[in-house]
Amino acid sequence: MIRKLFSSRLRINMVSGVVTTVINTAVLAVAYPIYLHFLGYEKYGVWLVLATVLTFAQLGDLGISQAVMKLVAEEYGRNDIKGIQRYVTTSLALLCVSGTIALVMILLFKTRIIALFKLSDDDARTASWLLPYIGIFSVYFFIVHALNAVLSGLGRMDLANYIQSAGRVVSVTVAGILLYDGRGIESLLIGSAFSAVFIHVASLICIQRTANIHILQLRNLDIQRGNRILRFGGAVFGGAVINMLLSPFNKLMLSRYAGVSAIPIYEIAYNGSMQVRALIEVGLRAMMPEISRIGRDMTKYAKDRISQIYRRAMKLVFLFGIPMYGGLLILLTPLLKLWLRQKFVGELPISFRIMLISTFLSLLGVPAYYTLLGIGMVRYTLIAHIILSVVSALIVLTIVSIWRNISVETVSWAILTATAVTSLYLMQQNKRRLLKTRRE
Repeated sequence: MIRKLFSSRLRINMVSGVVTTVINTAVLAVAYPIYLHFLGYEKYGVWLVLATVLTFAQLGDLGISQAVMKLVAEEYGRNDIKGIQRYVTTSLALLCVSGTIALVMILLFKTRIIALFKLSDDDARTASWLLPYIGIFSVYFFIVHALNAVLSGLGRMDLANYIQSAGRVVSVTVAGILLYDGRGIESLLIGSAFSAVFIHVASLICIQRTANIHILQLRNLDIQRGNRILRFGGAVFGGAVINMLLSPFNKLMLSRYAGVSAIPIYEIAYNGSMQVRALIEVGLRAMMPEISRIGRDMTKYAKDRISQIYRRAMKLVFLFGIPMYGGLLILLTPLLKLWLRQKFVGELPISFRIMLISTFLSLLGVPAYYTLLGIGMVRYTLIAHIILSVVSALIVLTIVSIWRNISVETVSWAILTATAVTSLYLMQQNKRRLLKTRRE
């Protein structure tokens, strides 16, 4: 079906996304039982608190990785290697600055960050010990993620996907070995570090083989291109800030009003449903660099081609999404019991089902989201992030203020409501922009 719907280049990138998501889902299915077996719900909850801090630190990316993917795709469509080099070098320089600022902020506010989650004394000491390493890792992660985005911009999102997937395998393998050896929670941090190094090296090798560009040359620094990176990235960054606040905010509320042991239940339901969503969504990510390449000069052919890609992407969502989600909703409880065994808890299936419905609704807005990014209408994607986070947070805060209590199920319903509103907004705005573009 994918072969009939899309061109060769786009089809290869989309198929790679589906394949790697299946691998990532399998890795996640192996990772959760391992982590819970060796750490338990409470200690694993501490790691998720640290991962939440890492999520906040990633805001220092400033949307630069998404911007460099789009802008490199445009230059690659023009076959302008020098332009690509300038975008890549300039973006890496900007990321070094923003990453250093993120590290300093983590170190300065370490105590206050940990205090927010109301951890026990023992858990707080563990988090305090590991947090500086989390900060250092976040700076390096910026560079790694940007290089992987460059590879996607060069039309090799398939390689970028396979590298990221292999990196996840490296992370879980290293962490599992260290946990078995009795290393404790720091095993997960070491596994993540090994994964980042692998992705870094592999991405560099593939970039050189694809375009043979020279990255580390000071003469490639370009203020004008830096401004363009920041303009596009700024809107993406705004959306990332708001979107990234959603999950940490929910974890914070659960930690304060339901206990830290509720966080892994939320994490499994949320991440599990997102992995299911990614089986389709990750393939659609290839739309953005492809539309950027096609739309570098908005001819009538380019406009018609972009509209065609969008319609076929929506068809793909319905053809694969409805049977996949329907089957999972029916079989979810026995699958969770088989997967988690003695670690299965009764609160998990209902929250997981709600999250699954939410992620299907979000899939309906994904083709519009990547189309808007590809044609440069990034402000609409920013507004979509605002809608998602504000609606969800308002529902959670209202419940907490009235009942002084909250559950994972309640948070799941809040996310579902916000997701439905967001997808409707994205589809409507995309329809308006495509109609306007075709008339111009």
